[in-house]
Amino acid sequence: MDKKEYLRSWAETYKNDLTNNIMPFWLNHGWDKENGGIYTCLDRDGSLMDTTKSVWFQGRWAFICAFAYNNVEKNQEWLEASKSAIDFIEKHCFDEDGHMYFEVTAEGKPLRKRHYVFSETFAAIAFAEYSLATGDKHYAERALQVFHDAQRFLSTPGFLPAKYEAGVEMQSHSIIMILINVGSRLRAVIDDPTLTQQIDESISLLRRYFMHPEFKALLETVGPKGEFIDTNAARTINPGHCIETAWFIMEEAKLRNWDKDLLDTALTIFDWSWDWGWDKQYGGIINFRDCRNLPPQDYSQDMKFWWPQTEAAIACLYAFLATGDERHIERHKQVSDWIEAHLPDREYGEWYGYLHRDGTVAQPAKGNIFKGPFHIPRMLIKGFMLCNDIINKYEG
Repeated sequence: MDKKEYLRSWAETYKNDLTNNIMPFWLNHGWDKENGGIYTCLDRDGSLMDTTKSVWFQGRWAFICAFAYNNVEKNQEWLEASKSAIDFIEKHCFDEDGHMYFEVTAEGKPLRKRHYVFSETFAAIAFAEYSLATGDKHYAERALQVFHDAQRFLSTPGFLPAKYEAGVEMQSHSIIMILINVGSRLRAVIDDPTLTQQIDESISLLRRYFMHPEFKALLETVGPKGEFIDTNAARTINPGHCIETAWFIMEEAKLRNWDKDLLDTALTIFDWSWDWGWDKQYGGIINFRDCRNLPPQDYSQDMKFWWPQTEAAIACLYAFLATGDERHIERHKQVSDWIEAHLPDREYGEWYGYLHRDGTVAQPAKGNIFKGPFHIPRMLIKGFMLCNDIINKYEG
């Protein structure tokens, strides 16, 4: 394989798919120019199935538009779409305590909250990225405020409704890992020690409590001190989630001049998670595994969702940039070939999201409350950037 040509080809493919497929699909079909923000409940052809708005997708979309503007091309429509979603967030998506809703109506009337702060994390990175795009420091300060509010909500007993009954003590991988990325995105626009402190704390928790070498796995749920909980739910491995965590840590290692300890941690998580996730029979990253190799509990356990594939592609490129180890390029080819064969909708545009284990389409909708313009365009933007970074590194 001619690696430079391979990477140049993928850089071009990523940019083309972003600018001529994914972004136009959502700008044309999802952008609510009347009320602001983005609709995500779109059928295969882009027709609107439900006007309910996912609050975390308002932040995700605002981030993606600004991130693409900052790193691919200075497309003013992208910046306008980002501002539209940010304005909708500010006007409709916070309660009197600064806690965010999970769903609102088309006009912004609150529908429900959930017991976590993911809406806050995505709003924070949206504000930060928009600040980077425009130079408006108000949004950098707003990003930091929302980040600090999220930290406060997480640390205030009783503020967030408990998922389990009193006395049941467990902690989740998901919020810990996402705060690594949030801290990193905010640090690009505002200097505050709590950002690196949060990144360091999150990585420390993952190392001490969630990485379980006896299973060669990063677990989704553990006890308060990392205790293994031998239940169906707590034995769950989410390979896509873990691979996403791996590249978050690789990115932080890169920002610290390829810190060896961080990189070793990230590569270990990536290797473990690839081994658990890659389907040797049908290809693609599988949804869930059980760390004891028992039947997983989740009904979608053997499906192939869109987003683990995108996270794997990013992680492969980061790992190759960091190490030059060609097995990471081979992995990138494996997952990219599988993506190209199964996910893009050649007739109506965008990608399918929900596939059976063998790669056949389970349902053809392009979006809902949980699928929308985030993981796919983020992969296309990061892939474009990383391919060029690798080419520049090896040409330099």
